[in-house]
Amino acid sequence: MYKQVWENCLQFIKKNVNEQSFKTWFSPIVPLNLNNQVLTIQVPSQFFYEWLEDNYVHLLKQALTREIGPLARLEYSVIVDKGNDSNQPLSVNIPANHSSKHNGNSIKDFNPFSLKGIGVHDQSSNLNSGYVFDNYIEGDCNRLARSAGYAVAKKPGVTSFNPLMLYGGVGLGKTHLVQAIGNSIKDNHPGKFVLYVSSEKFINQFIDALKSHNAQEFSNYYLNVDVLIIDDVQFFRDKEKTQEIFFHIFNHLHQSGKQIIMTSDCPPIELKGLQERLVSRFKWGLTADLQHPDFETRVAIITRKMQSDGLIIPEEVVEYVAYSVDTNIRELEGVLISMIAHASLMKKEVDLELAKQILKNLVRDIDSEVGIDYIQKTVSDYFKVPMEDLKAKTRKKEVVIARQVAMYFAKDYTNHSLKSIGAHFGGRDHSTVIHAVQSVNDMIDTNANFRHKMDELKKRMKMRVLV
Repeated sequence: MYKQVWENCLQFIKKNVNEQSFKTWFSPIVPLNLNNQVLTIQVPSQFFYEWLEDNYVHLLKQALTREIGPLARLEYSVIVDKGNDSNQPLSVNIPANHSSKHNGNSIKDFNPFSLKGIGVHDQSSNLNSGYVFDNYIEGDCNRLARSAGYAVAKKPGVTSFNPLMLYGGVGLGKTHLVQAIGNSIKDNHPGKFVLYVSSEKFINQFIDALKSHNAQEFSNYYLNVDVLIIDDVQFFRDKEKTQEIFFHIFNHLHQSGKQIIMTSDCPPIELKGLQERLVSRFKWGLTADLQHPDFETRVAIITRKMQSDGLIIPEEVVEYVAYSVDTNIRELEGVLISMIAHASLMKKEVDLELAKQILKNLVRDIDSEVGIDYIQKTVSDYFKVPMEDLKAKTRKKEVVIARQVAMYFAKDYTNHSLKSIGAHFGGRDHSTVIHAVQSVNDMIDTNANFRHKMDELKKRMKMRVLV
């Protein structure tokens, strides 16, 4: 009987609100029982209950009176978060407060608000159309994150990757990837409202909403999003009110099967200054990291960028840039843009000399640092071994020792990764570099003559640093 009573109430309510408001605020409600003219309904959260009481209490009272009589009352069974990872929520009964502070007509249509960065009625996604999967280079450094993002783009809100949390350092492609997901969803699911927003913009919008007494409209806007992409959630730290509203928005969207995508500069467990219950929810789906691009990925990025700009550059230039810039994708792209600009303005081909000149001006400490090329030349001259043999596969003892010494200094005097150092020596892997360093340390400890040679070489290296 109580189900039929509530169904009749819904039919009345549906005639008095628009479709979007009905779907957002009344469809999720579950009737539980009817006892002595008291109807108990279950709602997803405390925030949901407060919203109904603030905005629709008179409409609910009117619907109940029509179905049950003038003595009808309403009670809420509210799903309450326990602040931990338990999957069994608490349910608390709360009588309806019919002395709501809203005395006017609360039967109003959903109206997207106008705040800084959000337009009225236009549902702008704030996505950069240039960020797509086709120009996002996949490598070992980002394969898991890209694969998860692609799965979410195909079936937003359906996979177990909800929320999808991507984390990593500056310039590693987090924003590109999450916007590629958003653009793909828009293309494949044109009926869905996808919204990308930085945490800074979200915070500023919320502050503006509080100042202009539009907090309810702010919430309503975000609760109607189908795919919410929040960039850099670490900036929510120590902002209690922002965290509170985001917690309720997160809960509602997640319970409604909407997709949530976030980025951060660190994994959830390391997010400081955020509420424990919020961090707990960040762990519900999939967390994937983006690492510094490896050599092969950097080569692919350079090649793709040059091709997209209609430039063909020698392989030696591609490899030189990839070797020299191993920090992050953003810095690498900056070097490439500078190369393109110089080549265009100077009306010349992009060659190794141009690349060296640009890197000298743009890459920090590249001139003061001992380069691998210099190390190889210095070691080959000292041991009287051809420089090309250091990169060859020959196993002659004198070449092996010289090669190991050069690797040792490359690790000690440069910022290159082990993998990058190995690539400079004929494409050897990082384990070869580790073995070389250990072998040189062993010879230094056991062979006085070898130790003397190493001291002489170190003086030459230090002189290069001081030049």
